Amino acid sequence: MVAMVAVGMPAAHGARLNDKELNRPYADNRRWNLGFGIGLTTFDLTFHHNDFVTDDGRKWFAEQPSFSPGFAVNGLFNLRLNNYFSVRVTPGMLFGNRVVKFIDKATGEATGEEQKQDIKSAYLVLPVDIKFASQRMRNIRPYMIAGVMPSVDVLKKKSDYLKLKSSDFMLSVGFGCDIYLPYFKLMPELKFCFGLSDVLQHDRPDLVDDPERLNVSNSFKKATTKMVVLTFYFE
Repeated sequence: MVAMVAVGMPAAHGARLNDKELNRPYADNRRWNLGFGIGLTTFDLTFHHNDFVTDDGRKWFAEQPSFSPGFAVNGLFNLRLNNYFSVRVTPGMLFGNRVVKFIDKATGEATGEEQKQDIKSAYLVLPVDIKFASQRMRNIRPYMIAGVMPSVDVLKKKSDYLKLKSSDFMLSVGFGCDIYLPYFKLMPELKFCFGLSDVLQHDRPDLVDDPERLNVSNSFKKATTKMVVLTFYFE
């Protein structure tokens, strides 16, 4: 009986899976990683009305009929907890604006161009997220995130129909994908953020001498912020 002896072949350069070389095969084994991100964002306001009617019978309604694209830039710090979970901190700045339209519901028509307000914002944000990643599939790895995002609007607020508070606190959820390239990891990510607090300033002594704008401001019980952020992270 002839014994067959298997001779081990030398390992090919780099890790392979199904004859396909993996890019950056040990990137996920590091305790922590740094990176940065750039992206696009849109801001939204959800209004809650209080049925306020002015002395001349007007009842004001507000809506944001369209969305304007903004710009986002972030840093990235990722702390690995285990093979699937990690904690991410992505401090950054979000720039954008919201055009709000005010309608007199008594007539159902906007009464002029002055019933629109362009609210510009520059948010300093500190998102903290838990990231859950699936198993790696060749050079991609889908993931989901959830977390919180405190924010501060650093732009000076002007006196207008609405005046927003500077600080807000949001919950965020989203999803993305790690794409392993030869020299870095690219992570396109879509995140949805929901504000928890009322961002309207209701005490408006600056409008005492402008009753028309004060009537519009008094027509809303509260307003909450929503954001959609598409970011491309490089790690």
